[in-house]
Amino acid sequence: MEILRHADRVLEQNDPTDRLPFLRARFDAGLAFVHYPTGSGGLGAARELQQVVDAAFASAGAPDNDPDSLPVGLGMAAPTIVAHGTPAQCARHLRPLWTGEEVWCQLFSEPGAGSDLAGLATRAVQDGDEWIVSGQKVWTSMAREADWAILLARTDPNVPKHAGLTYFILDMSAPGVEVRPLRQMTGDAEFNEVFLNDVRVPDTQRVGEIGDGWRVAQTTLFNERVALGGDVKPRESGAIAAVARTWRERRELRDPVALAELMRLWVNNEAMRLTSARLAQQMAAGEPGPEGSAIKLEFARLTQEVSGFELELLRGDGLRYDDWLTDTWPEERAPGINFFGRDAGYRYLRAKANSIEGGTSEVLRNIISERVLGLPVGERPDKTKPWKDLPR
Repeated sequence: MEILRHADRVLEQNDPTDRLPFLRARFDAGLAFVHYPTGSGGLGAARELQQVVDAAFASAGAPDNDPDSLPVGLGMAAPTIVAHGTPAQCARHLRPLWTGEEVWCQLFSEPGAGSDLAGLATRAVQDGDEWIVSGQKVWTSMAREADWAILLARTDPNVPKHAGLTYFILDMSAPGVEVRPLRQMTGDAEFNEVFLNDVRVPDTQRVGEIGDGWRVAQTTLFNERVALGGDVKPRESGAIAAVARTWRERRELRDPVALAELMRLWVNNEAMRLTSARLAQQMAAGEPGPEGSAIKLEFARLTQEVSGFELELLRGDGLRYDDWLTDTWPEERAPGINFFGRDAGYRYLRAKANSIEGGTSEVLRNIISERVLGLPVGERPDKTKPWKDLPR
């Protein structure tokens, strides 16, 4: 296979033990995102060949880019920039994004615009070749570590809410950007609120046309939902893994009723895993669509059910929570918190966020009903009124 021979040449010509230069060389060779265009870390090849390339480098002992630590950059920013960005934006951002030299976050949700993202109030006012951005974002993962952000802001309040948005790339070190961590009930501070106080953003960092931000954001959101719930894992992985391990190791917890429930959850987990695999095959032929919402919806539901069952299975032991942190902001816990490496109490509490982050389950059900099943759309007068006239 030619792509494997290409990978062999990269290995021959670059020292895999010198991690960063090797990753840069791999990107330049088009073996980072093989389905991306040539010059953007890809070769314009079929998406499924990425697994072949990754396996070849792994078997040779070559370093990877630690993708679990770069979820926003790899899973959301990169596909959006490739689909809607300029050649200059692709050239500037994609390589350091992929190598992990630059970390990204997502500035979408706001205190008054979470489920109704299109109702956001952060304003961007054009001033010559720049935009002045003011507003507040919330639930921003990795904001404290991020070098760059993908930002959705309102540029025209006089048109319906979906039509008045524009998409930007924001330098998180720019004057006027303030980040404050948010403590969760788990004790962690994964998320942050971000205040934008007259932040100046060059027009060269606008992605897509003025007023076309909602369409650009759809690319981000579809990819986000696939990234959260649609990656293909081995059998008996994910939330069910810890419960299955406990079942095997602690015979005293077993009873017929618990076994029946465990088997139901195990089968559901396997069904979701296989559906994710099928979605990955569909993605090989194009970009993610609304079908990814179904995977994310099921991921949230199943993770919460499994974590609840695990707590009940462990009885009194399930009420123990050794990870509570109250003395300091847990800087070392973000990003990349290990959900499955913590105790059952943590998993139970953390799973509650799964039905909110990345699109609430209620919103996802609407997307599935309207865009996948083709059911009638409900009355939405807020879609036609100017944003400035909507109650807030």
